[in-house]
Amino acid sequence: MSIVVIGGHDGMHKEYKEIIGRRGHQAKVYTQMPPRFEKAIGKPDGVILFTGTVSHKMIVTAVKEAKKNNIKIIRSHSCSTSSLEGLIQQMETTFSSKPSTM
Repeated sequence: MSIVVIGGHDGMHKEYKEIIGRRGHQAKVYTQMPPRFEKAIGKPDGVILFTGTVSHKMIVTAVKEAKKNNIKIIRSHSCSTSSLEGLIQQMETTFSSKPSTM
């Protein structure tokens, strides 16, 4: 499964990717908004949106792209590693698997 994490703490970028990788998934992590963010998101199986640490503009862009491409999105105010583990587990049980197209 391919997962895009939006938000979180800058210093946790590497750790977020490692947690997702250990569970056998591909990951992209954006703690800051890059240029052409809507294109950078791609077409993952799911998006985890940490609402407590992300700009409103990033949220709006991510939600718009998710709706446009029929991508499932999970929102969480907490951006801790334990929260991420739980959100990944939730994705694994509720999202249907499809080929990764990141």
